[in-house]
Amino acid sequence: MLNFDELGLKPELYKAIDEMGFETTTPIQEQAIPLGMAGKDIIGQAQTGTGKTAAFSIPFLQNISEEGILQVLILTPTRELCIQVEKEIYKLSKHMPVKSMAIYGGQDITRQIRGLKNRPQIIVATPGRLMDHLNRHTIQLGNLTTVILDEADEMLNMGFLEDIETILKECPIEKQMMMFSATMRPEIERIANTFMVEPELVKIKSAELTVPKIKQIGYIVPEEEKFTLLSRLLDMMVPDLAMVFGRTKRRVDELTRALQKLGYRAEGLHGDLSQYQRDNVMNKFRANQINVLVATDVAARGLDVSGVSHVFNFDLPQDADSYVHRIGRTGRAGNEGLAMSFIVPRERGHLSYIEKTIRTTLEMASIPTEKDTSKKRNEILISSVVRAIQEGTLTNYKETAQELIETYGAEESLSAMLKILGGNTNREKEVRKIKLTAERPVFSKHHDNYGKKRGGKGRSFSGGFSGGGKKYRDNRDSRDNRDRDKNKKFNGKKEFKKKFSPKKDKWS
Repeated sequence: MLNFDELGLKPELYKAIDEMGFETTTPIQEQAIPLGMAGKDIIGQAQTGTGKTAAFSIPFLQNISEEGILQVLILTPTRELCIQVEKEIYKLSKHMPVKSMAIYGGQDITRQIRGLKNRPQIIVATPGRLMDHLNRHTIQLGNLTTVILDEADEMLNMGFLEDIETILKECPIEKQMMMFSATMRPEIERIANTFMVEPELVKIKSAELTVPKIKQIGYIVPEEEKFTLLSRLLDMMVPDLAMVFGRTKRRVDELTRALQKLGYRAEGLHGDLSQYQRDNVMNKFRANQINVLVATDVAARGLDVSGVSHVFNFDLPQDADSYVHRIGRTGRAGNEGLAMSFIVPRERGHLSYIEKTIRTTLEMASIPTEKDTSKKRNEILISSVVRAIQEGTLTNYKETAQELIETYGAEESLSAMLKILGGNTNREKEVRKIKLTAERPVFSKHHDNYGKKRGGKGRSFSGGFSGGGKKYRDNRDSRDNRDRDKNKKFNGKKEFKKKFSPKKDKWS
């Protein structure tokens, strides 16, 4: 790892980094920052939580002009990530005469237009809202020096490919471009081939993708027993901050209501909420006013919340990439994290596919019984009592305690107090009364004959992208045929390989 003071940064930028408490670079920063400062185009393969925002921000902040014209454009898939990235840039540039602005849907566009009159040098935007501004001619891209696509794969998943291409065509040809993605897919190859100049690949090793400090546990559990399992684990583990992932908006809403009914401080987050509602939920979560956030993948993508100790995959995600993004909410900044996944028996094959993709085997655990949960609750209660005794602030209670002991005896009095403090003894019955709408199991298209379909012949970036397999190739070919008609610059796999692979060791 490099120390930030070894990078030759301008004093104002280094001061901000020092105030943020950063001393050494992360792997993605170590590789990307020197290349970015040298003006190179970059393709970065990295997950959320690896420090990639600083990896692409520090280079353009080092080179940015103080002139009040738009010089940097960053595209993000979601409003939450847009806001988070802009906040990070604000922190990094706090000692510089630089203005940044977040542009996203769900916010009054006239308010954004007023903000643009302050002439920000940096804009972080979602593709859809940026297109609105381009159509209104309220944003001009002609002076851009740097364009960044953050979580490019997720933007493609959300259907923004056409918008991204339209936006990039509005940008100057002579510019630096950086693209960050957790996965490399044919459309990314297309964008790189069309809009980038000899990009350098910055890739985090596969072993680093799932963060080694995250303990990953799996439970084989019937669909109808999932909520009982979740309530038992929450009671036994008592997390400071936890995230629970559901596959659908309906699931998130039902889970949130069920948890609230049992007394948990829980709120839900999904795409149907207004921006005000989303901001309100996140502010509560960050302030520890709630300690359980129930969310869909899209709603949680890009969220940066410190202190998340537990992640629960109530429903398995559709793909391995989403799994990595989910569990990456915990175990951040060097802290320990715990990720638990609930697997319906018919999803064993899908779990196998995820494990092979991330090169990690989940530790399978048995479902805790009602007796296990009760025992753990009592242990937590006793621990609290012992801690109160050790603190020695019991003077106001001793007279009452003495009266109880004289009247009912020590054992009966203490037992009664523990019963009261222990809460509802009928909790398990209440849990079982709660019924959630069942979700269909996820079936993997990849787990059968995995090695035959996806192994062995997959290409590295030096010759294309990781992956392979018949389905992958067929999909790529069909897209390429359509793309050739739309864009003569893209000539498929061979052209990309030729253009971006002059030296094999360049991509290592």
